[in-house]
Amino acid sequence: MPIKSYNPLTPTQRFFQQNKQPHLAKKRPEKKLSESSSKTAGRNCYGRVTSRRRGGGHKRLFRRIDFKRTKLDIPAKVQTIEYDPNRSANIALIAYADGEKAYIIAPRGIRKGDTVISAEKKAAINPGNNMPLSSIPLSTRIHAVELYPGRGAQIGRSAGNAAELVNLDGDQATLKMPSGEIRLVSSRCRATIGEVGNGEHRNISLGKAGRNRWLGRRPRVRGMVMNPIDHPNGGGQGKSKGGGGRQHLTSPWGQLAKGFPTRRKSKESNNLILVRRNGHKLKSN
Repeated sequence: MPIKSYNPLTPTQRFFQQNKQPHLAKKRPEKKLSESSSKTAGRNCYGRVTSRRRGGGHKRLFRRIDFKRTKLDIPAKVQTIEYDPNRSANIALIAYADGEKAYIIAPRGIRKGDTVISAEKKAAINPGNNMPLSSIPLSTRIHAVELYPGRGAQIGRSAGNAAELVNLDGDQATLKMPSGEIRLVSSRCRATIGEVGNGEHRNISLGKAGRNRWLGRRPRVRGMVMNPIDHPNGGGQGKSKGGGGRQHLTSPWGQLAKGFPTRRKSKESNNLILVRRNGHKLKSN
């Protein structure tokens, strides 16, 4: 559905743009597949803030998503397409032929009544079908991809995202990630055909600060407008970029905020990355 804007009868509606989805089921989630979840408000077990700008927000039920798709070669019928407050993508409730139900990420184009299957080797190239990378044709757009066989989907799970299968060479597959990164994964890893639905999610506009608070996001204050005691970039006369001097933008603890790679150079999976997301090829390859 297209993004809907409103005739601004109130200040809130002036910038509010909503993603209307009338096809979503208007019912509570499946009871056996949902559970309550408590919020941490960014605190650790000692009550200290370890992740800033979190707190409040509406209560949410957690939906257990089947990221492993281990029920093989049993067709499942899509019962409903539902909203999930814990992610940007919608989810689909599927019922297997033996009566078992599960939630999966809803791919683009899937509808109530469609049939999906998780195949051990090969299946039809239809949205929602799950199979190993070795059984998928090249240039196919895929989502919910495993990084390691049996671990469950970790790549391409948010709204509108998809990876592309670039090459298959023996027991290794080359993927172009949603970020543009090109990397190797095992061809035994499983993936789901199609791209994640609800791609219009990126175009919504919340319209007011209160709607951010409903999502559990507290206000974000720029370091530049703080005092020098509170932030390295604080201080200076008037509006001064970089904290009154020409130092680089940093976090409150001095970590460089721009242009500084934070990925560990000793990470084992570095040799599996062929091209970084910024287009740089790694020297080791």
